[in-house]
Amino acid sequence: MLLDSQFPFLIGTMLSESSPTPLYYQLYKLLQQNIVSGTLEDGMKLPTELQLSKKFDISRITAKRALDELAADGLVARKRAKGTHVTHKYQPKPIKAPLIGMLQELEFLGQHSHAKVLDTAIILPPKEIAAEFNLKNTDTLLQMKRVRSRGKQTFAYYTSWSKGLEINIDKDMLESTTRLQIFKMNGIDIKHVKQMISAEVASFEVAKALNVELGYPLLTLIRRSFDNNENLVDYLYARYNPEHFQYYMDLTP
Repeated sequence: MLLDSQFPFLIGTMLSESSPTPLYYQLYKLLQQNIVSGTLEDGMKLPTELQLSKKFDISRITAKRALDELAADGLVARKRAKGTHVTHKYQPKPIKAPLIGMLQELEFLGQHSHAKVLDTAIILPPKEIAAEFNLKNTDTLLQMKRVRSRGKQTFAYYTSWSKGLEINIDKDMLESTTRLQIFKMNGIDIKHVKQMISAEVASFEVAKALNVELGYPLLTLIRRSFDNNENLVDYLYARYNPEHFQYYMDLTP
């Protein structure tokens, strides 16, 4: 039971003696799939040969062979007296999708909701943002903070850093024109977009803007937009109230 609590994916898992696949290989595939998927994280210690043999009612030689196969694949490191540790760093594979469809959806969202600009400034960005744009120490970016609403419901809080936009873009334009249109007006064509979806709790500033409690769970999205030459031109950090905004994907072969 202690082993199952440490490794929940083992709960209810069994090896089949009637299968033509050898037991060591069944165990190897079970562990390998959980390492590659990120369930077993880099640096995590795996069960011992003895623990695995008791859990699956197999010999220690069978358990040892499965762990040795993982080591041969470079997925784990085995050291006497220290045990077996995962050495594979999980990297999620991006979902590929046509850009034109996503841009159309962004245009639709902009046309069917209202944006309010909280702040705009051309300033030196934080180090981590400057590194994203590969900037020099004296290079500046346009920072914008906005919220977006439908009716009385504010569902999104945006912080963005943009390169190549003119300083004379006024607040009225930012609230009445989508940012994609503003990029086009400044001669910037978005040709490649990378997005990452995650979650966080609301800070005081964001909670106040979205009218939620401090620490409220939010959906987050980081969107990096690139031009024809694969230069980063916009870095958007969006926080969404999941009660009023969901991100749907319908994937087919």
